[in-house]
Amino acid sequence: MTITRPHRWAILKVAADETFYRVFAMWRGGYLDGDSWRVNSGVTRVEETDDAFLFHGLSGSIYECAKGAYGLTAYGASVISSALKGGVAVMPEDTDWLSLIE
Repeated sequence: MTITRPHRWAILKVAADETFYRVFAMWRGGYLDGDSWRVNSGVTRVEETDDAFLFHGLSGSIYECAKGAYGLTAYGASVISSALKGGVAVMPEDTDWLSLIE
C-alpha cells in the first residue's frame, strides 16, 4: 500500500457510462524541478482523520489529502483545463467527501 501526500488536491468527477471520482494531486516544485501532478486510479472509499481525508484508490494506493489544501495550483489549473471540456468536473470544496462513494 502506497500513501501519497500531495501539496494541493482536487476531486474530479468523471461522467462516462457511470460516474466515478478521481484525486487530482499536485506538488509544488523547486528551483531545479518543476511542479508536478498525478491522478489516482479512482476513489473506492473515503476516510477522515483530524487533519486529512484518506482517499483509497482502485490500485490500493491511499491519497492522504490535507484539509485546507483543497484547490488547484496555477499549474494544475492549466493542466486540467482541457479535461474539463470532456465530461470532467472539479468538485466544489464544500463537498461531503465521506458520502462521495456510496
